[in-house]
Amino acid sequence: MVRKIVLVALTLGLSTTTLVGQIQILSQAPADSAADFPLAEIEAIIENMDENHRETTRLLAGNSFNVNIRRLKDAETALMHPRTTDVYVVREGSGVLVTGGQIVDERGEPVDGQRGAAIRGGVERRISAGDLIFIPAGVAHGIRNTEGITWFNIRFDTK
Repeated sequence: MVRKIVLVALTLGLSTTTLVGQIQILSQAPADSAADFPLAEIEAIIENMDENHRETTRLLAGNSFNVNIRRLKDAETALMHPRTTDVYVVREGSGVLVTGGQIVDERGEPVDGQRGAAIRGGVERRISAGDLIFIPAGVAHGIRNTEGITWFNIRFDTK
């Protein structure tokens, strides 16, 4: 019942959820039951993301994991999560995923942190709908050369 209320709120452009920066959090993950998101609900969420120019919607938030929809129109910042592993399942679109290597700033200088302008020395590969990608904690990653890509992002702490 709660899911249907959220879907109606999304359809009407209302928000019954929490916003943290550019991440909308729909619900906490249940500990005693399964959670599901029918295709119509996912499509409504993505439409709402486009209307609100939001790149991330967190479908479920747990203590050491979360399940998200990510939607980019352009390249994303190069980043690295020291404790969190990512699993991507590409839903639509394509782009070049770069993993590994070193995060650098706009001048090509190494960054002492978790975000930067680009990745130097990483492995590049084109990803598209249907692809599944596993990115271990501590590995730099970022998507570039995209005109639009949407993926499910399952993240969990492993360190």
